[in-house]
Amino acid sequence: MKENTRLMSGNEAIARGAWEAGVRAGAGYPGTPSTEILENLHKYDGVKCEWSVNEKVGLEVALGASFEGARAIATMKHVGLNVAADVLFTAAYTGVKGGLVIVSADDPDLHSSQNEQDNRHYARAAKVPMLEPCDPQEAKDFTIKAFEISERFDTPVLLRPVTRICHSMALVECGERSEYEVSGFDRNVKKYVMIPGFARERHKVVEKRLIELEAAISSLNVNRVENLPSEHAEMGIVTAGTSYTYVKEVFPDMPVFKLGMVFPLPEKELLEFCANFDKIIVVEELEPFIEDYLRARGVKTIGKNVLPVTGEYSPQLLRKAFNIEQNPPARMPQLPYQLPPRPPSLCKGCPHRTIYELLSKAGVTVSGDIGCYSLGVLPPFSAMHTLVDMGAGITLAQGMEMAGGGRTVAIIGDSTFAHSGITGLINAAYNNRKSLIIVLDNGTTAMTGMQPNPLSGETIYHAPAWALDYQKLGEAVGLKNENIRIVDAHKKAEVESVLNELMARDELALLVIKGPCLIDLRKKKKSARA
Repeated sequence: MKENTRLMSGNEAIARGAWEAGVRAGAGYPGTPSTEILENLHKYDGVKCEWSVNEKVGLEVALGASFEGARAIATMKHVGLNVAADVLFTAAYTGVKGGLVIVSADDPDLHSSQNEQDNRHYARAAKVPMLEPCDPQEAKDFTIKAFEISERFDTPVLLRPVTRICHSMALVECGERSEYEVSGFDRNVKKYVMIPGFARERHKVVEKRLIELEAAISSLNVNRVENLPSEHAEMGIVTAGTSYTYVKEVFPDMPVFKLGMVFPLPEKELLEFCANFDKIIVVEELEPFIEDYLRARGVKTIGKNVLPVTGEYSPQLLRKAFNIEQNPPARMPQLPYQLPPRPPSLCKGCPHRTIYELLSKAGVTVSGDIGCYSLGVLPPFSAMHTLVDMGAGITLAQGMEMAGGGRTVAIIGDSTFAHSGITGLINAAYNNRKSLIIVLDNGTTAMTGMQPNPLSGETIYHAPAWALDYQKLGEAVGLKNENIRIVDAHKKAEVESVLNELMARDELALLVIKGPCLIDLRKKKKSARA
């Protein structure tokens, strides 16, 4: 093994690539499978990082650093880009100064997500380039390449690792850091101030840039052709990302066009490759993004007619789809007993269990939200009835009330409340709603691995930070003092008494139930002893 070679996950490799590329600023919001990128990046010297309030804020912070001339990275999972989309589309117009890379970590098969969207469509819609790595080494290399493309073409660049890339591990060859001088902000209002008159001209720049990108793709060295036949053949394969690794296992000798840049697609090179074959197999997870592109250009394809449009792919899935026999693997020793199934559930002793037990008995409709407390939907509590997106627990409850549902109960966690719940609270107060909003505050962002947030009193560096004051916030937006209550999650009688009291009132109320996450508490105690 080379001295500079390390075993890394894809997320660790992206962090390493950002550091080697000379990144000065990193911002984002924790979300599986992207979380570990910032968790690793902030450990490097020469980089300032933050857990932002939400993904929109994180991208705006990174864009501001870019305007100042620093290389910057914003990290998020695929649904986080929905929150940051407002910034993305206009950042495509403003362009950058220092390189700006936006990591959109997609989650095929919904390992920890509420949908399975394919964010390659964002690249096409915003007209910004997107790179898709196939393994941790490419994750590192493509991160560096993305910064080079960003500055060369004056554009944000999207990097799309998927869950299997983010969390798989492989040997990664590392390099040294490249330092770049932060040259400062240029007061160029026609580039950076997107009032309509200036934005119209910047739109023309975006269209021109896309043409230049398409013309320059071959010089970027991110796509490659393997096993090209010397004469016309029956079939070739076009693929990208983690699907490429499955293709190489199942079809080791087949001709392959392996895409590293999935937008814009290299039309000339792709059509030249496809002309060598009667048909093209397109192997890509989720949407027929590449396949539709080829079919629109007259290429005969085999793709979603035999491969699924949902879930993750695997070598086994490809073998089954194309009727390829597999040598039976060596049999694993069989256990003498059957392991019982273990469905997910709230941890024993979790501070959230008390309120769910009480709400279950109360029989009310509970508008829920996204976090580990989402498990309240499952037995033995079965005490959550809606879950759509971050912050929607509070606002859906208001819609139910508007439709005649009467007094409603909303559940949200502390990190999610800071992310996008506060605006819902303001909306409820402004519109004189009668909802009971319950914030479950366990002192951390537990679902994604115990990251701090604006309510936990520390930063990504574990330095002390001001924690939002629920009482002052509630009063500031218009709640009556007596309708804002903060209780200890482990004092069940008090929780029940206050819950019943607030539910009986025909007024907007905020109930904060505080109790530390036991896993986080255990980790902090262990760290204190070390």
